[in-house]
Amino acid sequence: MGLIISAIIGLIAGAVAHRVLNSRGGFLGSLVVGLIGALLGGELASILNLNLAGGVIDRLIVAIVGAILFLFVWKKVFK
Repeated sequence: MGLIISAIIGLIAGAVAHRVLNSRGGFLGSLVVGLIGALLGGELASILNLNLAGGVIDRLIVAIVGAILFLFVWKKVFK
């Protein structure tokens, strides 16, 4: 069940990141960006000692921030 929730959160985070940065990405692209963003956001939250409750909303916010950051850097490096 945790894997399914993580995939859904990653998909939502990737879709939001694509919308915010006005980039194109299909289903698989959004999922990959969201999952990488969730990992990146989780590491950043850990480094910054953020006290997260571990709920779905917290995970979603962290994943969205990480996905936006990842996609921003990706676009700057490869354009």
